[in-house]
Amino acid sequence: MGPMTDPTSLPNFPPPPEESPLRGRVLDALQDLQLQPDLDAEGDIKFTAQEQQLFVRSLTGGQVDIMRVYGQWQIADSVPTDLLTRLNGCNDITLGVNLVKAGIASGNLVLSVEQVIAPKENPKAKVQIAVSMILQAVALWHRNVTAKAKREADIAAGGTGDVVVEGKGDASGEQQKVGPWLSEGTRRKQGGTPDAGGEA
Repeated sequence: MGPMTDPTSLPNFPPPPEESPLRGRVLDALQDLQLQPDLDAEGDIKFTAQEQQLFVRSLTGGQVDIMRVYGQWQIADSVPTDLLTRLNGCNDITLGVNLVKAGIASGNLVLSVEQVIAPKENPKAKVQIAVSMILQAVALWHRNVTAKAKREADIAAGGTGDVVVEGKGDASGEQQKVGPWLSEGTRRKQGGTPDAGGEA
């Protein structure tokens, strides 16, 4: 009879993808994307993309698994301090950008994307989409809040509100005019027809 094998010396193979929990699959996806993931004190995955710190939280145990990719940014002093302006900027993101939710918490801008992940699904593609959308939304929020605050100030001073976004133009070179907040946009009549300016 040969010697017994020490169980602790056996190789530790990772579980197959269909048995891997969501957090493990997200870690694998982030490593494949070379985003150097790590776990934080709360068990969320943290990583850096384009010099921005982002996080992933795996919400499991229900009927479906949900992957929440999120980040938060301290709002710069150059951004208008009016809370309503900042929240209107969040509203523009939430209404105008698929998947991204935006809010203000403790003076910070918080953006998140939540996606349903199937039990055997590789989340890599959805991680890429979420990261890209969040980083674009940060830039869009800052641009909207700054430009639309200027528009509101111009209207309050008796101007027309015809403010253009500096350095932004279309292919013809025309400057892009700043519109109202999306929540103040075109009202719709009951039948879904755009209101042409009359009463609904």
